[in-house]
Amino acid sequence: MQWGVIGTGNMGRVLIDAWLNSNAIFASDLWIHNRTLSKAYNIKEDYHDINVCSTAEKVVQKSDVIYICVKPLEIVPLLNRLSPHMSEKQCVVSITSPISVEQLDQLVPCQTARIIPSIINRSLHGVSLLTFGKKIEEPMKGYLIQSCKLFSVPVEIEEATTRVTSDIVSCGPAFFSYLLQAFVNAASDVTQLNKEDGILLAEKMIVGFGKLIENGHYSLESLQQKVTVKGGVTGEGLKVLEEELGEIFHHLFEATHRKFDEDKEKIADQL
Repeated sequence: MQWGVIGTGNMGRVLIDAWLNSNAIFASDLWIHNRTLSKAYNIKEDYHDINVCSTAEKVVQKSDVIYICVKPLEIVPLLNRLSPHMSEKQCVVSITSPISVEQLDQLVPCQTARIIPSIINRSLHGVSLLTFGKKIEEPMKGYLIQSCKLFSVPVEIEEATTRVTSDIVSCGPAFFSYLLQAFVNAASDVTQLNKEDGILLAEKMIVGFGKLIENGHYSLESLQQKVTVKGGVTGEGLKVLEEELGEIFHHLFEATHRKFDEDKEKIADQL
């Protein structure tokens, strides 16, 4: 099976690294293109057997599975251009949330899927979110699911939960990275802690935190309970979080859904 990637920006590169480091595919079976070709050739410097294509049309010509990793508003014009070069047996996979598989089915004559990755997939962990079009054939669907299992936990989602699941899986690392940095900055401001030392401590803490959850030692709730000794320091800190956190995460999800709706409207206009 030959794979193609059109768009080798941040998430395109994450996927390529995840696939090749998990042995999901061989580099020689991968055909890539980026509008700025030098970015594609930079990837080839790390994986010499990758095939760099000068055009997106060449990727379509060479690939059975074609990942579209460009910005949401670039997808419709791109697929309109590439659709005449596609066959029914190929599969187009979009990684962006505002484009539904129903819309993909309208745009191309082949099988379709949406697979939303996470930057955590780079470490061969985390979740990938899967939705399949009506034209997907069972062998292709099974192949995509099994491929995702090599570098992530594949979770099939409904269209109605696309944005919120993406917020947790795909945007979540950025949100919690921001919170950890704010946590350390406050520690440095209030105490004599050196900020660099605080960052190191926070990074090691979050790695260990993840392993406790991954290995099944604790759930999120039981971990909080285990650390919180009655009448202790942790409990005092939790009181502050309970009093001051308020509806910050409600507002976060409201903001991401507003942007999501705006993007969907713009894409609908393109269609």
